[in-house]
Formats: sequence, structure tokens, C-alpha cells
Amino acid sequence: MMNRKLFLNKKTLVILLILFMGGYGAFFVYSFQHKADDKHLMTDVGRLVPVKVREVVQGQEVSQMKDLLREAEKKNLKVSIAGKQHSQGGHTYYKDAIVIDMTTFNKVLEVDEKKKVVTVQSGATWEDIQEAVNPYGLSVKTMQAPNIFTVGGSMSVNVHGRDIRYGPLIESIRAFRLMNADGEILNVSRTENEELFRLVNGGYGLFGIILDVDIELTDDVLYRVENEWIDYHDYPEYFKEKVLANPAVEMHNSRISVAPNHFLTEMYVTNYYLEKEGKKLKDYNELQDEKFVRRNKFAFGLSRNFDWGKNFVWYVQKHAFKDGKVEWVSRNNVMRPEVKFLDYEGKNDTDILQEYFIPVDDFPVFIDRLREILEEENLNVLNITVRYVPRNEEAFLSYANQDMFALVFLINQGTSEKEIEKTGKAVRKLIDLVLDFDGSYYLPYYQYPSKAQMKEAYPNADLFFNKKREYDPKERFVNQFYEEYGR
Repeated sequence: MMNRKLFLNKKTLVILLILFMGGYGAFFVYSFQHKADDKHLMTDVGRLVPVKVREVVQGQEVSQMKDLLREAEKKNLKVSIAGKQHSQGGHTYYKDAIVIDMTTFNKVLEVDEKKKVVTVQSGATWEDIQEAVNPYGLSVKTMQAPNIFTVGGSMSVNVHGRDIRYGPLIESIRAFRLMNADGEILNVSRTENEELFRLVNGGYGLFGIILDVDIELTDDVLYRVENEWIDYHDYPEYFKEKVLANPAVEMHNSRISVAPNHFLTEMYVTNYYLEKEGKKLKDYNELQDEKFVRRNKFAFGLSRNFDWGKNFVWYVQKHAFKDGKVEWVSRNNVMRPEVKFLDYEGKNDTDILQEYFIPVDDFPVFIDRLREILEEENLNVLNITVRYVPRNEEAFLSYANQDMFALVFLINQGTSEKEIEKTGKAVRKLIDLVLDFDGSYYLPYYQYPSKAQMKEAYPNADLFFNKKREYDPKERFVNQFYEEYGR
């Protein structure tokens, strides 16, 4: 009887987890920035690339950053740029380098209500922006699901979101100022230093320090949220006919099961319809904060550690997100999903992200082949969220050369060399599969892909790295990602 009571209590906690998640977004790993300790050992949220750096300096003023670059020039030191450090492959630091922590360079400088533009320092988070623009009835166009990341970091990886009418973040960046390796401040836009605009967005901090940014906004609106359960074979046609062709649907999200009982066979979608009658935005536009973090963290741990946890989570989702169930939420609150409960630092394991982009029409066949690889490799996949990414090739390192579905994986893995090698083998198999479909993968994660895979997924890679050395001939700005793939 005691064991049964314990089991029911655990199930109750899983239920609460799903209910409080509200179906929002992908499961993103949330963690506080890892600062260098007294020995200057630095790592990021993935904790798989620890490196000793020279020092970490908090960015405060433009003049201070110029002085840092002069010091680096005088002493021939390397410089890396860090935000919240949720890239997982050493993108924000380098051995023996000066690391500039931009999270303290974080002011919201201006909200232009008429032009629908916000100007911010690059260390400002999306949450900072939401709090500044919400009183004006305005909202961000594109950002990743959590609002915890810095603007500069998001630009550096050229994030995408769940809004199907807007593409990657580069589309809503109007202009920014960039401090190059010589300490010179450049105005960068589509009409001024245009090539740098395409290099810095999605440039992983390799071209300079992003200072302040002009970002286009849109109206905050009220959405009617509805869920549908569909057959994954039907997803491409469903999406094109009932989502993309319906102007009332502005945001869309879907999730496919990783529960062993329904592994990659069941899925549900969440559509966000513009609410034009009945409910009013003013009744829903107060910004919401995350609740029950400790309880939800414990519950999600059951899914991390037990197959029955994954099965039960999916069972609860099937009841919590029934067809026809209706809720209402403001656009700004859609972009504030619960993520803090995903903060995890296991003693011998960690949660990593992987993301793969495949053409929309290839989704069903890709899923069937994906299932075979995942079952063979026995990866501990905790979640797969699917999003739509429209074609955009403006950035040099574009990941969407056609309309794509992005599959965002959350994977738990061990931190030992053996476990890293095991996961790497599986990831390279997955990337080979993605490349078979003329797809690509997202670059902000661990260094599992081979250089050959990187160049096949990103045909402009050699040109991109050559441009880096052209703009920064002394290679002042570097990171572990550049060390692995750029030389």
C-alpha cells in the first residue's frame, strides 16, 4: 500500500507539471550562467566543454569595452563574448581568453510606440523587452520560446520562434552598432555595412561586440488556443491547409510522443487563433510569472529517469490537451512559457539540445527513419517539439534554404567520455539522416557533428570563416566553436 501511495503521488506531480506547462513551446534547458570560478574554469549550460579562461569581465560601458580590446591587442589576447551561455558547445568562451559578460550591459534604451521599434543594449533579455513594451500594447515578433536569453546571444545564433508569419530573428532586426576588433564602432543594417549584417546575425560572436540594437515590434494580441490530435502521416497537409493557409492562425506548435508506448507515432498540435470577438486583450495582458518550479522540476525528473514517467506524461497530455479544448492567452504571455523547472545539473549526467531542420513534405518519411535510429541507439530523448521555419537565406549561415519543420530534441546523456562518445555516434547518424533529406541542423549545440557534416549542412561555411578572418585578421574574437569548425 505504501508503494502504491508513493506511485500515485508521483503521478499527481506529473499531472501538475503538464497542466502548468500549458502546452507552451519546446522543452528548453534552463540554467543560470556559469561564471568562472577562482581558477577561471568556465563552462556553459551543457557542461561538456569546460575550459580555463584568463578572466571574465562584466560589460558596463562602451569605453570600458574599448579599453579591454586595447589590452587584448597589447598583450595579444583572445576575446570571447558571453550572454546567458545556453549555447552548448563552447560558443561563449575560449582557452586563456578574456570573456566579456554582456548580461550587465542590459538597458532598454527606447520604445518607439509609433514606429513599433525598441532599442536595447545587447545584454538585455527578452523578458526585459516584454516588460518594457507590454504597457504600450506591443510585442516581440520573433524570439525563442523562453524569454530568458539576451538579445545579443539570440542574434548570434539567429533564433527562430513559433510565429509562423515571421522567420528567423534576422527578419526583425532593423539595425545595430558593432564594435570591431580595433575598437571602431560601426553602424550595421541592410543599407549600411550590409555584409556584416548578414554575418553577425548567426555569426556566433566572431565579428565583434554587438552594442545596441533596433528591433521591430508587432501588436500584442489575444489568442484563442486550441489543440488537435493528428496522425503524423497527415501533418504536412494539415499544416499547409489548416494552419499556413488560415490567416487567423499566427502561432503554431506541435509535439510528437517520445513515450515508449507510443514512440514517434502520436502527436498533437497547438494553434493560436486571433481572437476578434468576445474576449478582450485587456483581461489577459498582465504578464504572468512561472509558478510551482520545485514541484514541476521533481515531476519532470521522473520522465528523465523512468520509462513509466514518459508514458504517464504522454497519457496525461492526451487528456489535458483534448481536441476542442479552448483557452485564451496574450501574445506576450505565449512568449513567457514555463522553463525554470527544466534547470538541471546532474552529478553524472546533463540535458542537451539538438535541433534538426527537414523539408515540410518529408516529415512522415523522416519520422519513420528517425524512429529506427533512435531505437537502435537507445538515446534518452525527453521531448521532441516541432516548429515551422519559413525559408530565409539572408544570414550567411542560414539553416532554412526552404520551408522547414524544426525538430527540437531534449536529450539526457551522461558526462563521461564513454557517454559523450555514445551520444556523438548517435548524433552523427541523425545528421546523416537529415542531410539525406537536404536538411540541416542547428549550430549552437555540442561539437558532435563532423566538419564534413557542418560544411554539407552549411554550404557557405568556408566563405563565412574566410569573411571572419577578413574582418578580424588577427582573430581577436574567437571561441571553442570557431576552434573546432573554423580552422
